[in-house]
Amino acid sequence: MDSTLTPEHPGANANQPLQPGRPGQVADAPPANWVDRYAPRALQPYLRLGRFDRPIGTWLLLFPCWWSQTLAELGTGKPYPRLDYIILFAAGALAMRAAGCAYNDYVDRDIDAKVQRTASRPIPSGQVSPAAALVFVVLASLGGLAVLLQFNTFTIFLAIGSLLMVAAYPFAKRFTTYPQLVLGLAFNWGALVGWAAIKGSVGWPAVVLYIGCVLWTVGYDTIYAHQDKDDDAQLGLGSTALRFGENTISYVGALYGAAIVLWLIAGAMAGTHLIYFLALTLVFLQMSWQVSTLDTANSANCLRRFRSSRDVGIAVFAGLVLDMTLSWFAGLS
Repeated sequence: MDSTLTPEHPGANANQPLQPGRPGQVADAPPANWVDRYAPRALQPYLRLGRFDRPIGTWLLLFPCWWSQTLAELGTGKPYPRLDYIILFAAGALAMRAAGCAYNDYVDRDIDAKVQRTASRPIPSGQVSPAAALVFVVLASLGGLAVLLQFNTFTIFLAIGSLLMVAAYPFAKRFTTYPQLVLGLAFNWGALVGWAAIKGSVGWPAVVLYIGCVLWTVGYDTIYAHQDKDDDAQLGLGSTALRFGENTISYVGALYGAAIVLWLIAGAMAGTHLIYFLALTLVFLQMSWQVSTLDTANSANCLRRFRSSRDVGIAVFAGLVLDMTLSWFAGLS
């Protein structure tokens, strides 16, 4: 991910966040992102508001859905998970992440204006008005609802059950030092929804997977929060970056380790095979790299390790799909 940090951006080799390189560009967006390069200028502020210039969050929201769906389909005798559901979950993640981020930015607009990394976001920088942001939230939410209505009734109501946590998350840092836990509970609801979409209910493998995903999120978002810890401390806001402080590496390592153990248990309960466990070995190595090379005093270092969590998602999903495929081939022989 270092390729996204260039000499034109002061944060590339310093302890400060990235600075915008183009008019309207958000400070921590990759300099070569497609929104700033190719999107129509009139749409750019709204695409930035929905984080389409920074897709890592969409991936991290999507992977628990895909993992859970694939776990639920392991015993169906199919060679790969349902592609229509894969596409629906991807569309839903895009819509709901856009809605959630816009809502978060609306709630935090006054705070964001006081934080170096977030002051360039569309609302505090004046690119999008608060009223227009709320309209965007409604439209993106309707897009998410249109996707959700394609699933069974149980899944629809289960997904709606996450909205209270989603609504509460932006306020969490005002009242607790563990807002990352609230984020994890809301952000990984897809680990339950993916299973429900296939089974029409929630099973224990999905619950165990969900808990592991929550711990994973607390870990990677603690790394992310270290970019803002000085501003958060001055503003009296809570975060696990401040809570863990100098012990962050130990805490994140423990959270990651517990997540892997829970993912192993979830896989065993769902009937996974060796290939899935080998994939989790790769995950262990990737997480070990994150923890062992983490420099919480360097924002660029933290951002790169946060973004690399996408590799964890890819490894787990690939392991599950290969497990399905190889099991199908084994059944033919």
